[in-house]
Parts: sequence; structure tokens; C-alpha cells
Amino acid sequence: MARPGYENMKIKAGVLWEASGARPYRDARPLSIEDVDLDPPEKGEVLVQIKAVGLCHSDLVAINGERVRPTPMVIGHEAAGIVAEVGPGVEGFAVGDHVVPYFVASCGTCPMCLEGRPALCETAAAANLAGTLLGGGIRLHKNGQAIYHHSGVAAFAEFAVISEKSLVKIDPTIPFVEAALFGCAVITGVGAVINTAKLATGQSIAIVGMGGVGLSALLAARAAQAGRIIAIDVNEDKLDLARQLGADNIFNAASATCVGDVRQVTEGGVQLAIETAGVPAALELAYGITRRGGTTVTAGLPGPDAMICLPHMSLAGEERCLKGSYMGSCVASRDIPRYLGLFKDGRLPVDRLISHTLGFDELNEAFDRLEDGAAVRQVLVL
Repeated sequence: MARPGYENMKIKAGVLWEASGARPYRDARPLSIEDVDLDPPEKGEVLVQIKAVGLCHSDLVAINGERVRPTPMVIGHEAAGIVAEVGPGVEGFAVGDHVVPYFVASCGTCPMCLEGRPALCETAAAANLAGTLLGGGIRLHKNGQAIYHHSGVAAFAEFAVISEKSLVKIDPTIPFVEAALFGCAVITGVGAVINTAKLATGQSIAIVGMGGVGLSALLAARAAQAGRIIAIDVNEDKLDLARQLGADNIFNAASATCVGDVRQVTEGGVQLAIETAGVPAALELAYGITRRGGTTVTAGLPGPDAMICLPHMSLAGEERCLKGSYMGSCVASRDIPRYLGLFKDGRLPVDRLISHTLGFDELNEAFDRLEDGAAVRQVLVL
């Protein structure tokens, strides 16, 4: 049921008018913080008051143009908030519900959804590419000009209209700042370990890339009782944090002996390796430290032109497996509540990944920190 006062809303939002890699972002200010118009939710849509938004590499590559998105666009996709209004036909949500959006909606009818793989929803992928909501609509405007929605969420804003098929209801006792991370970093990292790699108790695992996704994967490996956990990155501060969070061994990827050192300490390589850095060299490293019969999973997302070079013979001759993992191969409506339960029980302490909280006025500067590798997970608090 709609609440009065939300018609023809003007909201504050971070608008990307044109992608640019000009640095520093603190000075170039690619995100313009301004008032925009937000239409009310239509059939199957929900108005969400955004309370917290994580800053993600997927936001950064839209800003710097590495991954082309239509502009102007309100960026942001890793969020948590409160339902403020529901559109016609919405039955699963009510005003006051606490929710987390996920960046790939599930239409429920495309071939991938029917196969039980909603993270690969074809309808949602097309909508995300076009910058629309799942049903094709655009609800953001400025002076009569349409403004696109990033990943169907557009969360760097005080309010967002989102498809009900992009939302999951969560436990209202969980703080918004931590809950926001479960919309991207956590489901991507934890899901890569649990759903894609299918880590079994006692197996050895290495994670290449200690950002928010990689550290979430590390926490999942610890919760699932991996036999040995190895963390790899080029940033010593992130490696120190990885050790604090449960890594048995840490290695700097910049070392010329990194692959040999890992293979030595694991007596031939790890059973599972997960790459989260989104850099071809990181995936090649992850493959290089995987043992015979092992599995290498890539959850990183480089630019569309990035290529890798791997020894073909080892795939067959060593019965190796190379797998992709998108959104952690998750069924978000199932997995986000499960992972939040692990957090609430203290088994998935993702609060330790939050390095900065900030307001709208610091948003551009925060993307400098993200691109420089000087932050783990930063959260915009509204």
C-alpha cells in the first residue's frame, strides 16, 4: 500500500554524467551530488529508503569507463535499506521491511532461472546492460532527462525504486552498514567458496586478491573448516588483515617466487584456488598454484578485452577444472539470509572488512582510495 508524500520525489543522488578516468577523483568529481526526480514505484516495484551503500570495484569501472554503462546514471548497487512504499501487485514486501537489493534480479522465467541459476538471469543481464529496472522502466530524471539505474539498484541516493525481484527481506536487528555488504561482496566471495568451488571440510584453499570479495571468501573458508587457507595479494596491509582473519599463510603476489613458494608449502599446490582481483595475472597465478586434479575459480571481473594465457595440456593431463563464478553462483533469496545468519552467529565477521564510513561529500575521494588499494570496504551512510 502506498504511503502519502512520496509522489514526485526530489532526492539527493550521486550522478555519473560521463565516465572518465581523470584522477584524482577528489578534484575531477565524476560523481555529481545533486537533486534528481524519482517517480513512484510501478507494478512489481518497491520504493526503498537507502540507509547504507558499499563502494565496490564494479562501481569504479563504471566511473572510469573500463566497463561501459549508459550515462547519465546513478551508481551504486551494494546496499541496505527500508521499504518506504510498495507498487501495485507487490505481495512479498511491506512498508517498514528491512531489505538488501542484489545486483542481478531473478525474472524466474528465463532458461537460466528455470535451471536454478538465477545469478545468470538473462532478462536481468539485458536490463543491467541497458541501465533499466528489470521490467525495462526508468524512474530517475533531471530536468526532463532520463537517468539510468546502475545494476537495477542505483543506490548512491536517498531513495531508490527497485524491482521486487531484486530484493530480499532481512532480519531487522542487523545493522544496515554490515547488511549492505551482503548485496555484493559477501555473496560473491562466500558464494564462490560454498556454491562454486564447493569447499569440503579439510581441503586446502588459496584466495588471490584480498579486497572485500577475497576477504569474504577467506571468512567463508574459515567458517567451512578448510584445512589450510592461503591469502595472496600485493598489499602488505591487506595481507596482515588476512592473517588476522584466519589465513594460515600469506604471500605477496609481487614476489617472483610466489607460485613456487605456495606449491612448496602445500606440497604440490592447493586443492582449490579462487581469484577475486579481476586481473589476468592474478588468475594465471591462481591456476599456477592449483594442484593436479584441483579446481581454480575466477570471481574477478576485468575489462571486456582482458585475456589470459594458460597451459592447455594441464587441463586434460592433470584433470584440472577452471570455473567462473558470478554473484557467487548464489540464489540470493536463499543465500543472503543464510549468510546473514552466519554473521549474526559470529561465524562470518564481515564487520571487520569495513575500513571507512563516509557521507555524500566524501564519495569521490573514496573512489581514489578504492582505486589506490587503500581501503577494503567503504560504506556510504545515509
